[in-house]
Amino acid sequence: MNDESWRIVPVAHIETDFAEKFGIPRQSGLAAAARGRVVFCPPYRDPNAVRGLEGYSHIWLVWQFSEVAKKQAAGAAPFSPTVRPPRLGGNARVGVFASRSPNRPNALGLSCVALERVELTAREGPVLWVRGADLLNGTPVYDIKPYLPYADSVPGARGGFAAAPPQRLTVVCPPALLDRLPADARAALPEVLACDPRPAYQADPARIYRMAFAGATVCFTVQGDTLTVCDILTVK
Repeated sequence: MNDESWRIVPVAHIETDFAEKFGIPRQSGLAAAARGRVVFCPPYRDPNAVRGLEGYSHIWLVWQFSEVAKKQAAGAAPFSPTVRPPRLGGNARVGVFASRSPNRPNALGLSCVALERVELTAREGPVLWVRGADLLNGTPVYDIKPYLPYADSVPGARGGFAAAPPQRLTVVCPPALLDRLPADARAALPEVLACDPRPAYQADPARIYRMAFAGATVCFTVQGDTLTVCDILTVK
C-alpha cells in the first residue's frame, strides 16, 4: 500500500457550545468548564470499544480542523511553511511544525480533555461526556486514547515561545445576562471569555464583539484587561 492510498475515517464527532471558530479557546483545558459530548459513528457504537475507559480521568482526542480541510480540498488553502501564532501578536512568523496552528498539511488537531463519564445509551451507544474541549461543534474525531500521567506529563519540559499560559482577562458579566444561557453552559462562558477571543491584531475598546455560544450571541467589549459582557441575545 502506498502512502497516497491510505486514509482515515472519523470514529465519532463532538458536540460543543461553539458554533463558530471565533471564541473557541486556543488550547484544550484553558476553559475547564467548556462541555462536550463525544458521539460515536454507527460502526463504532459498541460498548466493548470503551470498556475500561471510565478508569481514566482524561483522554486524548485526535481530530480534524474540518473547516481548514474543506478549504484545502477546494484548493483555497495552499501549504505555507510558516504561520503567525496569536501568542506572538499575529505578526511574527514561526514554522508550522513549531506551532499548533490549524493551517497544517493534514489539518489534524490534538486535545486533552477531562472525561466526566461514559454514558451507555440505547439510541447512540456509548457517549463520552468531557470538559475543557476546544473543538467546534460537529468536529470529526479520528481517534480516542487514554491520557497516561506517567508518560504524557514531562516535568521540566520546555515550552518555546508559549512557555507560560496566556494572560487572562477579567470578565464582568451581569448575572441577569448570564441567566439567559442554559444552566449547564453558564460556568464555561466566563472561562471562555477570559481567554480573550479577539484576534491578536484587534484592540479597539469601542468595538462590540459578538460570539456565538450555547445557542446564543454574546456581545462584549474589551478595555485594557477587562472584558465586559453588554448583552446576550437568545433566539425566541
